[in-house]
Amino acid sequence: MRVHVVSDVHGRADALAVAGQGADALICLGDLILFIDYDDHAQGIFADLFGREKAAEFIGLRTAKRFDEARAMSAALWATLDGDPREHIERNVRAQYASLFAAMPTPAYLTYGNVDLPRLWADYLRPGHQVLDGQSVEIGGLRFGFVGGGLKTPYRTPNEISDEEYAAKVEAVGEVDVLCCHIPPALPELLYDVVARRLERGSEATLEAIRRTQPRYALFGHVHNPLHARARVGRTECVNVGHFRGKGVPFILEW
Repeated sequence: MRVHVVSDVHGRADALAVAGQGADALICLGDLILFIDYDDHAQGIFADLFGREKAAEFIGLRTAKRFDEARAMSAALWATLDGDPREHIERNVRAQYASLFAAMPTPAYLTYGNVDLPRLWADYLRPGHQVLDGQSVEIGGLRFGFVGGGLKTPYRTPNEISDEEYAAKVEAVGEVDVLCCHIPPALPELLYDVVARRLERGSEATLEAIRRTQPRYALFGHVHNPLHARARVGRTECVNVGHFRGKGVPFILEW
């Protein structure tokens, strides 16, 4: 059995279209949307609406952790547009989702990232796409559990939830052979982004579940440039499957 796993697609419909070649199934761990590109400031919804220079300025404020200034700048920019800002965002998100789900191979098992808008997914899913969140499914004789979304941060991305809600989804998954999450377990070496130079948030509930149930693998994304892409917790191999927008190739799991 061969499964390809991707995370943090962030608009790479071209690479996504071929990500399932040679695999029995594709797993996608979320973050399909590209709102801001920290590597190329001209890309993403923010730059499409306000231009590269404003995107670069906004990114600079967030990188410096000047969140109040970043929010004030963003609010001022949104005020220059006609209509409700949410309508502008949704229109652009929908355009990206239409392209991405059309490119998504089948069969595919998906969960949400922290920048996704889950309420829109049903409009674009095709036959052969199965969304799981706080749920498990059998693939090739192994049990795969899925936990989507992110935890609350100062960045206030769209799909952040409380620690309690996240822990409840981890608990609902139960014992599995492969645990698939968008965010990593809370191990510092897996959370530090060496390019952004910051610790991302990881899940204590996921780490506790890994220690308790010892799945074969814990797969995740979220941290684009991790200090360490792998760590072992008991018998569990914890693996960052990679920043798909940057690498364009899936992580391969075979058994």
